[in-house]
Amino acid sequence: MPSADTPSLPEGSSQALRAQLQLRELILAGELAPGDRVGEVAIVEKLGISRTPIRAALVKLEQEGLLEALPHGGFAVRSFSEREVADAIELRGTLEGLMARLAAERGVPSALMAEAEAALAEIDAALARPQLDDAEFSRYVQANGRFHALLGRMADSRVLTRELERAVQQPFASPSAFVVVQAHSPRSRDMFYVAQDQHRRVLEAIAAREGARAEALMREHSRIAQRNLRDAVRGEGGGALPGVQLIRRHG
Repeated sequence: MPSADTPSLPEGSSQALRAQLQLRELILAGELAPGDRVGEVAIVEKLGISRTPIRAALVKLEQEGLLEALPHGGFAVRSFSEREVADAIELRGTLEGLMARLAAERGVPSALMAEAEAALAEIDAALARPQLDDAEFSRYVQANGRFHALLGRMADSRVLTRELERAVQQPFASPSAFVVVQAHSPRSRDMFYVAQDQHRRVLEAIAAREGARAEALMREHSRIAQRNLRDAVRGEGGGALPGVQLIRRHG
């Protein structure tokens, strides 16, 4: 919902966004399986939204990678090989590593460093609880996303920020895509602490202007997501990852 001081979206845009969110939820919940054809009429009837915003939502989800256009019109739900998802995570790690190096080499304003420290303090507060309940888990995800987003601002590179935005739009490539698997893993608490320690070491390297170290640490940080991917595909994360049925284990 827009805030009071935010201009309202035009009705068509609002409907298209609602259709996009609801259709994405259907796919990730498994109600639409890989290979299923997604017809406008059927989705109109299912969601109760008119055809124009549904059509816009289908195009948007194709751009996100969840749908693929069929040769003779229409769309189908995509599946992803484990390698494709791993490559998307690797790309994110590479870009974030480069951002961390540039931030260290160029220097970061104290206000941005303070924002990053505040995000990490939020994560510390969430992890300090005896159990990561839904509220604390949500707190962790939001603070984790904020810290990763700050890297782009620290690097002060529109080019890299744009490319990272494109990379994380790939299904399962965002920094928090697999944390739900991590939360259900038997070693979950240890993995959260490792990830948080890496956050702190990266920030220290940036502050110390150690570009190569900052880049290496951020690249290593993405390896946690790679491990979570393997756990999710093999059913070792409690089967809790939305959309895991879209990932093929081989290929």
